[in-house]
Amino acid sequence: MTEPTSVDLHVIDLPAETGSDDQLPLVVIHGLLGSADNWRSHLKVWQRRRRVIAVDLRNHGRSPHVEGMSYTAMSQDVLVALDKLGVERAHILGHSMGGKVAITLACQTPERCASLMVADIAPVAYQHGHDDVFAALERVRAGKPTNRREADALLAEHVDFRPTRLFLATNLVRNEQGEMEVRVGLDEIQRGYEAIIGKPDGDRAFDGPTLVLKGADSNYVADDMLPALREVLPKARIVTLKNAGHWLHADQPEAFQQAIDAFIAAQS
Repeated sequence: MTEPTSVDLHVIDLPAETGSDDQLPLVVIHGLLGSADNWRSHLKVWQRRRRVIAVDLRNHGRSPHVEGMSYTAMSQDVLVALDKLGVERAHILGHSMGGKVAITLACQTPERCASLMVADIAPVAYQHGHDDVFAALERVRAGKPTNRREADALLAEHVDFRPTRLFLATNLVRNEQGEMEVRVGLDEIQRGYEAIIGKPDGDRAFDGPTLVLKGADSNYVADDMLPALREVLPKARIVTLKNAGHWLHADQPEAFQQAIDAFIAAQS
């Protein structure tokens, strides 16, 4: 199917609390099966100094469900959202899949990206790794639980790790029938999964200031990926957060926030 040119994304747009009209906004892009809501505690911290905008990518959160999960399509969605908000240039932060969206945006439209921050992802193709997660959400969809305890029991049939189940449960909402339903576009995401695990789009490097944050306990930015990373992001500064896995912003929230703040401040 042909991908729509753009999707009207749901956004959280928070004004700066202090007089920071001269500060460029920070745009935050979540990862696979995440949403802008997952970032609210971080947004409140960053909002103290600057305007902060978090998006729900297509098929996620409160955004529409559509076919197509290419990185070009998702980055264009973000650009259209920024156009509607009157944001010409911003600091761009993306985690995991959202990091690849951010890389694509920076490579294809560098004039829109004052700086790039990529959280625990490299610009490479990854292997399949979400079969259990998709199966768990499918099980919830079929089981039609009426409360979160029932939903967790269904998720546990495929996912043992409770923190992962708690993360997946952020995608469950109660419908008019009183059942917990999956709000993400699960079918569309699974049909677009090959694009999701692939490389970011774009045929040129981003030559602007770049921070890559990696979790010390994560293998998403392995040493053998660094040559490919340097090709796409030649000015990348790589910082490792101790005692953090792939969800490094949840594992080490203060260290994550401080790293982002320090990097943006250095660009001023």
